[in-house]
Order: sequence, then C-alpha cells, then structure tokens
Amino acid sequence: MTKLFFFFFSFLYTITTLTFPPLTTSAATSCRTFCGSIPINYPFGIDGGCGSPQYKGMFNCSTDLFFTTPSGSYKVQSIDYEKKTMVIFDPAMSTCSILQPHHDFKMADIQNTLIRPSYDTVFALFNCSNDSPVHNRYRNLCFNAAGHSCDELYSSCTSFRIFNTTSPYGNNSTVHTTPYCCFTNYDTVRVMSMNILDCSHYTTVIDNGKMRGVGPLDWSYGIELSYSVTEIGCDRCRKSGGTCGFDAETEIFLCQCSGSNNNPTRECGGGMTDRGGCSFTNINFITTLLTMFMSFIYTVL
Repeated sequence: MTKLFFFFFSFLYTITTLTFPPLTTSAATSCRTFCGSIPINYPFGIDGGCGSPQYKGMFNCSTDLFFTTPSGSYKVQSIDYEKKTMVIFDPAMSTCSILQPHHDFKMADIQNTLIRPSYDTVFALFNCSNDSPVHNRYRNLCFNAAGHSCDELYSSCTSFRIFNTTSPYGNNSTVHTTPYCCFTNYDTVRVMSMNILDCSHYTTVIDNGKMRGVGPLDWSYGIELSYSVTEIGCDRCRKSGGTCGFDAETEIFLCQCSGSNNNPTRECGGGMTDRGGCSFTNINFITTLLTMFMSFIYTVL
C-alpha cells in the first residue's frame, strides 16, 4: 500500500510539472497608457517590453511625449489610432513667426519603413539659389500647394519678409523680387540634404484639405507621420483586458494581464500562455488522467 501511495504522488507531481511549466519571460510589469494628454496604445510604448518591439526606443516621456529620430526629438502633438497617423512638431524648423537656422530632418531606415511622413505633409523649401536642383534639373519635384505661391509665403509671414528685395528698374521705378521656393514632399528632403538642395530654410505644413484659400498665417504647421501596425494577436489581448507587449530578450509578443493573472499570456482570463501555462485543455487532460488513475486504485484495492 505504501508503494502505491508513493507511486500516486510521484505520478501527480510529474503531470503537474509537465502541464504547468514555470514562466521565465522578461516582460514588463506595467505599461503606462498616457504621457501627458497623449494616449499610449499599441503599437507604441514608453516602458520596456510595452507596445511593438519594432517601435522600441523611438519614444520617450518626460512631461510630454517625444518621438526620436537621428536628427533630434520632436514633440508629439496628437495620435489618431483609427487613421494610424501621428503629428509631430519640429522645434528647429522655421514658421511664419520665427526664422530658424539651417536644419535637416532625418529618419532612420526602419522609421522610413514603419512611420514615415504622409503625403499630406508639405515641405516648403525657401530662399533657394538659382543653382538649386529643384530650380533646374529636378524642378518637377516641386508642386502646386493648394494654389499657394512663393510670393504669398514671402509677403504674408513676418519671418520670411527678410528675403524680399527691391532693385532699381527703369526711370524712378523699382522691381520687387523674391528668391525661388519649392513645395515638395518628404522623399525630396530624404534623398537630398538642405546643402544639396541649396535652400537656406524650410517649414512643414499639413495639407488636410483645409489649406486651400487659407493664408500662411493660419496654416497647420507640423509633420504628419503615417504608421503601420502588424497584427499579431493584440486585438485578442485587448478584448480580454490585457495590454500588448513583448519579451525584452526574445521580442516575442506577450499579453500583460493585471490582478492575480499577472503571467504574460496570449490573452487574459484563462487563455493559453505563451510558454505552456494553464488552459482549459490542460485542465481537462489532468482530470481525465486522475479519473483513470483512481479507477485503477479502486480496482487494485
């Protein structure tokens, strides 16, 4: 009889160990859902192991949310999770009210793939020389920006009026001249730096369909980024009450669950864990084995 009970407890320990292996993931214990007034949802994250690993290290949160690229940190003004767009502001670019020094906007290769400026973002290059590529061979890279002209930009903005010049013309008359400018998209400034473009300043405007008929003083200045999301089960995780994240070492997707169910899983509330934790299938399997074993003991006794 003693051997029989020893066998029983050995059997129970073995199946419990095999069915409930220990979790050894390096997951985040909590993920903040706000930075200031900006909501932080998947695929973005500001804590280790939160969001998608593809966007790891691109954001930092102090009092405000900032998006980091090789050329600097840019304050995030808004995120639209339905349209998958994010608006950032470049503090080093010129606007109607302030003229900033020469500056380039650069993004990493992975950012150019995942979260690049949308085609609604207009890059306005101004004070370009006569030898500028966009004034000569690559003039076709410039386009009409909702009916606005360079002269309008130079005359309406206080900071740009410095580029207005007058020169004598004929008898007792003068001619008004302004340097060349170019409305273009991000691909132009991504391939050619401001030095190559030979333009001294730039500004960015979001043409969301409201730019036509509106003067430069009332334009929406900023850079709209369009981002992509890889669906790897995050909707399922969110619907179960979890927060989407990833293992810090393997970068495998994990669903962070709060409360007593704090092990990283694919979903919360009894779902299958990423490394073989508890599920209803496993429980049914154990119940069946125990029933068979107890029947065996009853027969022997």
